[in-house]
Amino acid sequence: MALFHRQASLRSYRAFSTVTYAKEIVFSPTDKAHKAIDVITQIHKGVEQNRGSAIPDWAYRDVLFMLIHYSIASYELLEHHLTDIEKNEVYNVFYRVGVRMNLKDLPPTYQDWLPVRKEHLDNNLQKSNYSIDLFKQYKKHLGVVRFKILVEGQKLVVPRRVKELLHFNNFSLLAPLVPVYKLSRLIKMDGLLKKYYCQLNTGSELTVLI
Repeated sequence: MALFHRQASLRSYRAFSTVTYAKEIVFSPTDKAHKAIDVITQIHKGVEQNRGSAIPDWAYRDVLFMLIHYSIASYELLEHHLTDIEKNEVYNVFYRVGVRMNLKDLPPTYQDWLPVRKEHLDNNLQKSNYSIDLFKQYKKHLGVVRFKILVEGQKLVVPRRVKELLHFNNFSLLAPLVPVYKLSRLIKMDGLLKKYYCQLNTGSELTVLI
């Protein structure tokens, strides 16, 4: 969520710079998902040509690892806990995304990914001036209220290491609303809440997807 990644990693977040791209990749049939991934790859090839340097694999992996974690964490928060088999199925979706983008050295399974992810969290994250400026920009463009909602939402799903670096406490003001959301599913109103949440975070997908 909160961007502690190295500067080059910040650039790689453009790979999933909109909620639309993420939805097209994860929830679409294989052929349509491949098309979305190929579009992303072509966009970044253009960026590399303009800058005269290649975006390194590790920058893409940072983004991919972020998406894996938050896909699982957000689902478990709003729906139910996933079994190891289900988590491996989620991982496999993003693994295939990485393979399609020609990324190297991706762990083949969810269980293999876990220690690699832990090492990444422990060694590759830092709270930098970029992180501070990013939050300032979010507050400026979202406004005080929506920014507060964004931060409180982050508290519910960020990894422990990210909480430590951002000095987040363990309590979120949104926690009492999670049961309300689950109740809304029973009366078929969850679509409205999801739509509002996506609109809220369209301008802040970098922190929401990490």
